[in-house]
Amino acid sequence: MTSKSPLLSRVLWCALIVMLSALFIHAQTDLTGFWVFKAPRGDGTFTESYFELKQSGETITGNTVGGRAQSPVNEGAFRDGKLRFAVSFTGRGGQKGGTPQTLTTTYEGTLQGDKFAMTMTGGRGGRAGRGPTTGEFQRTKAEAAMPPAKLPLPALHDVRDNKLARTPPMGWNSWNKFAGAIDDKAVRGIADAMVSSGMKKAGYVYVNIDDTWELGRDANGNITSNTKFPNMKALADYVHSKGLKIGIYSSPGPKTCAGYEASYGHEAQDAKTFAAWGIDYLKYDWCSAGTIYTDADLQAVYQKMGDALLKAGRPILYSLCQYGNNKVWEWGAKVGGNCWRTTGDINDSWQSLDRIGFGTAVPGGIRKEGEPAPPGLTQYDIAQGATVGHWNDPDMLEVGNGHMTTDEYKTHFSLWCLLRAPLLAGNDLRDMSDDTKSILTNTDVIAIDQDPAGLPLKRVSQEGNTVVYMRPLKGGDIAVGMFNRGDRAADISVSWDSLGVAGKKLQVRDLWKHAAVTVSGDKYTANVSTHAVVMLRVTAK
Repeated sequence: MTSKSPLLSRVLWCALIVMLSALFIHAQTDLTGFWVFKAPRGDGTFTESYFELKQSGETITGNTVGGRAQSPVNEGAFRDGKLRFAVSFTGRGGQKGGTPQTLTTTYEGTLQGDKFAMTMTGGRGGRAGRGPTTGEFQRTKAEAAMPPAKLPLPALHDVRDNKLARTPPMGWNSWNKFAGAIDDKAVRGIADAMVSSGMKKAGYVYVNIDDTWELGRDANGNITSNTKFPNMKALADYVHSKGLKIGIYSSPGPKTCAGYEASYGHEAQDAKTFAAWGIDYLKYDWCSAGTIYTDADLQAVYQKMGDALLKAGRPILYSLCQYGNNKVWEWGAKVGGNCWRTTGDINDSWQSLDRIGFGTAVPGGIRKEGEPAPPGLTQYDIAQGATVGHWNDPDMLEVGNGHMTTDEYKTHFSLWCLLRAPLLAGNDLRDMSDDTKSILTNTDVIAIDQDPAGLPLKRVSQEGNTVVYMRPLKGGDIAVGMFNRGDRAADISVSWDSLGVAGKKLQVRDLWKHAAVTVSGDKYTANVSTHAVVMLRVTAK
């Protein structure tokens, strides 16, 4: 036993030396500087989150960098080769104007050489059920975290009308249901379902891929698709073979909203690539452009892509996604826009629908430095800003996504049709209930949206939680929507005099019951359930 003691002592001394050396190295590690957390997404791309850290002893402080707003680093500590910190972000639940929420992201990692093996838990903008994300935390340079320099913008001019979207576009978009989980197989399945479900017959044409299709750029600067979309040209050919059209998504900033490659500095090149693939529709989302430009630059920025699309060699419908900022309805058509977003993102809830459809969800103008935001507007207030070929867009449909009642989805669809809004379904067309299918394929209501006259709606009355809208149609008919925004059933009336048809012989059809309505006297009254609508088409002879 005694003879083994020297060997045991040497082993213990070696272990102690290794441990002390490690502690010395960790003690000498100064984490002050710029860092990036890179995590693989599983499609050939990486998320990138940038930080500027400061170290004082074992305490770590700092901020996120590179976005429009910085968030402080909290609870930061580095000891024994392990780094931990948290970042909290206060945002709005679901959309602008929603309930404020504080979301906290925690980062924990172990030093391995000159970088950390890092795990992120939680996350800003994270979706329900999202688990921990693993990746590498490594040093970077300050310029990597900052947006690129602002490029010169063109002088303003009117972009030639592309003659598309003579009625509001109809189709489908991947974001509301799939977000980043969309891929080639799903898009092909949606195209098949659009035909087999009867939606194509009802007028739906566009199958639109939203964010997360991008990879990066090749040696010649051409944008490329990631592993979820191995061949965009082949996918477009498949969609076209079904008698449908295909859409895609990008941003005028360096990154899309989900942090993928965007079109900044490559507008003309990307427009030609989209045309070569066979793309028919472009949704162009402001996103990271806001880190470079101000809202005052919106018109020139969107004009740049509008010009590029006209020169691309293929008709491509141009959809502006800039959340209604800078009164886009006053200049959207001038930049070649066929439709433009008038509000923040919708979500699948009555509160979101009510606010966007009826409330003051539309930005009132540009907020100058140090001034409060101008008062918001309603979709009704800006209805005159849309004309044939150039439509206000209060965002995509949530019909069938499961968090509203059938009556609420009918209200959603009816109001969008009265507003002459694009009808872009956002549910999984491969698995629709009978109720969902009946709403989305109601050709009587769709005809109101697609009426070729394209006249704006008018408000007939508004009392408490009830509102009545009407819209003149080509040929003299009148569409009427009687909406109950309240939490209990209500009687709602519309007088024939308010529609300008008093004293005439009337034929009235209920567009959800698909039946004629018997009328008498000088008005029509209906008992309307909570969050429901009665939709009429009035013919006067």
